[in-house]
Amino acid sequence: MGRKIDLALGVLNGAVGDYLVRTDNGLALPMALHLHGEPVAPTPAALAAAYPEATARVVVLVHGLMNTEDIFAMPGGRDYGTLLRDDLGLTPLYVRYNSGLPIADNGAALSALLSTILGVYPVPIGEIVLLGYSMGGLVLRAATHAAALSGAPWLPRVRRALYVGTPHRGAPTERVGRVVSALLRAIPDPYTRLIADVADLRSDGLKDLGDADLRHEDRARRTLQVTLRDPQHPVPLLPSISHHLVAGALSDERWVRTLFGDAVVPVSSATGWRSLGEGLDPSRVKVFPGMSHAAIPRSLDVYAQLRQWCAAP
Repeated sequence: MGRKIDLALGVLNGAVGDYLVRTDNGLALPMALHLHGEPVAPTPAALAAAYPEATARVVVLVHGLMNTEDIFAMPGGRDYGTLLRDDLGLTPLYVRYNSGLPIADNGAALSALLSTILGVYPVPIGEIVLLGYSMGGLVLRAATHAAALSGAPWLPRVRRALYVGTPHRGAPTERVGRVVSALLRAIPDPYTRLIADVADLRSDGLKDLGDADLRHEDRARRTLQVTLRDPQHPVPLLPSISHHLVAGALSDERWVRTLFGDAVVPVSSATGWRSLGEGLDPSRVKVFPGMSHAAIPRSLDVYAQLRQWCAAP
């Protein structure tokens, strides 16, 4: 499939991917490994052919809303995965998924996929590094939560997780959107209600970003408010994993960082580790001034920090 078609499908799935699944539409993307734009079946033969130089350390890269794994691509064909492969010997595994589905569903699907891969990978896996961009970081958190509850065999192999521009404390723009939609619906005018109907067509995955809902029970408690529903996130970071958070900021000016963050995710959300549980060393949180949300998944400066974290014992 061409890159433009892949991008269009990624956007379509992020916008209405839940509807595509409910209507059994063939455009709905399944969760799967991809390499060079092509799916890789989780079978011994397919994995051996795709990764002839597989190593015991792997890095799992998970894209964000309305993206594909191409969001990590840099000029010259490099990305965080290939750089970690060349510098530290990690084998990159790129996950493509339907970002319009509930984050909880994608987390469960990712956990199941990693369990399958663990049993058929060409060599025994000694370490799994998790790397998620934007929504992808929340999908990773949902996956580790699901894995902890089910005793999934891949979880003990995860030593560190890297979150790049992930809205751990939710996305205020989505919270504002749900309130505006409700106000439009309350106006006794068919046109404003039509606008509200169109707005409400946005996917479950997009709506989950409002409060960073990782579980279905969190989604069921959703309210019409702009403030964060849970200042202390109900799903803390797993203490068995070393967690590392990267945030972008449009400027180093305090007021710009506070109001706009990286233009999509506030710095307080991407670095909201105080709300995620105790024990996260501040040295594992890095803010990059002058870095937009679209730039942080493909920055050599960000990569240098990720490499440093991955190289640590």
